[in-house]
Amino acid sequence: MAYGILVLLFWWGALGNCWGQKIPEPSKKELKAYGILCREYVCKDFRKMYRKGCEGAFRYPYLTPGSASYANVLWDWDSWLSDVALQQVLQDVGTEADRKEALPYEQGCILNYLSYTGEDGYMPMVISKGTDPNLIKPKDIYSTNMHKPCIAQHAALLIRQNNGDAEWLRSGFHAMTCFIKNYKEHHRHKETGLYYWQDDLAIGVDNDPSTFFRPNKSSASIYLNCLMYRELLAMSYIAKCLGKTSEATGYISDADSLKAAVREYCWDEKDGMYYSVDLNLRPITNESQIIFGTPMVLHKGGPRTYSCLIQRIGCWSGFMAMWAGIATKEQAVRMVKENLMDERTFWSPYGVRTLSRLEKMYSMRKQSNPSNWWGPIWGISNYMVFRGLVKYGMNKEARELANRHIHLFGKDLKENGSLHEYYVPETGRPVMNAGFLNWNLLVLNMMDWMENKAVVEE
Repeated sequence: MAYGILVLLFWWGALGNCWGQKIPEPSKKELKAYGILCREYVCKDFRKMYRKGCEGAFRYPYLTPGSASYANVLWDWDSWLSDVALQQVLQDVGTEADRKEALPYEQGCILNYLSYTGEDGYMPMVISKGTDPNLIKPKDIYSTNMHKPCIAQHAALLIRQNNGDAEWLRSGFHAMTCFIKNYKEHHRHKETGLYYWQDDLAIGVDNDPSTFFRPNKSSASIYLNCLMYRELLAMSYIAKCLGKTSEATGYISDADSLKAAVREYCWDEKDGMYYSVDLNLRPITNESQIIFGTPMVLHKGGPRTYSCLIQRIGCWSGFMAMWAGIATKEQAVRMVKENLMDERTFWSPYGVRTLSRLEKMYSMRKQSNPSNWWGPIWGISNYMVFRGLVKYGMNKEARELANRHIHLFGKDLKENGSLHEYYVPETGRPVMNAGFLNWNLLVLNMMDWMENKAVVEE
């Protein structure tokens, strides 16, 4: 009997360590030291992202993620968010000469993509040094994914940081409108008004189970729709800067419609969370077919009354509804209280797990192409959730997340001398790609917010 009780106590303790682990809290002195390490590293190495361009497929200078694995490649949302961080670096420690030096690389990210965008609106998601320019566009542009909806957001960032000067973009703005039109006409579900991925190729959150290995055109990703909402707002801003008032109004209208659709179809009142939705439903039909030997219309007596099915898969990207400003205040409170801060699911010693630990797909596997988003901590997911918390005035939670993020990166720099692509949530151990800069530099934006300094926002 006594032995049985001891066994039960042992397993109870083991489960307690697994599900309710003590969060390691560095002292204020340690956290300050980690912050110093992060600031020094970010401000010293940002130029490693600069590439001259005019080589291979590149027509302009550009920014690259900055590790050996991504030495000469331009990625869509990577370059945009890297530039948000770069702007913070330049604001904090840069001179006027530094800002002038950086501008061609920043604008070049956008101009390289626009140079490959025609009337059909197809924009590549990635350009690499060795790419044959004639092979960048696929034969069927509507059967695979293209650039994520963040090109206008990147351009708007530069325009805003340069006092509303959009003239450098005037000749390319038409290509951007074609890009948005392509999304609207060929990547948008008519019944719901939500945007979907064509397939699971390079979706940014590479193996997000709501899209990964799912049927083509079936995933109305919450990540994609939050990006598109902000993209439409950015298009409106740019149109205003270029004096295109009617176009600006149209994009605002489109954004409002999309926000309403996301709230209607992606919010789950049961879980208090935003999710991606499944569009893979057979169409309602009035065509007769032979059933049980008799001509009849299938399900005529009770056809489906819903346009999609919610996917209750706990992905960090649901919190992007806060980053985008789509969630209501009441929804945001529930998302944080019932989901984000739950140590069994998302909340970890080093930030936000990219997949809930309760999901059966949860894994720390080291892999690339696709990269692993089945739970590891990524710098960008920590940052985006942080920005959502700030937006909704949840400063206590934002500060706690920032501290954990600084602890993660400071620990990596102290032990390994560089930052990595993603990390184990429970230990902070880096998984792969040493020297990965990219959006990891956004730790500076978080630290400046903590110190009540002016912060560059995407």
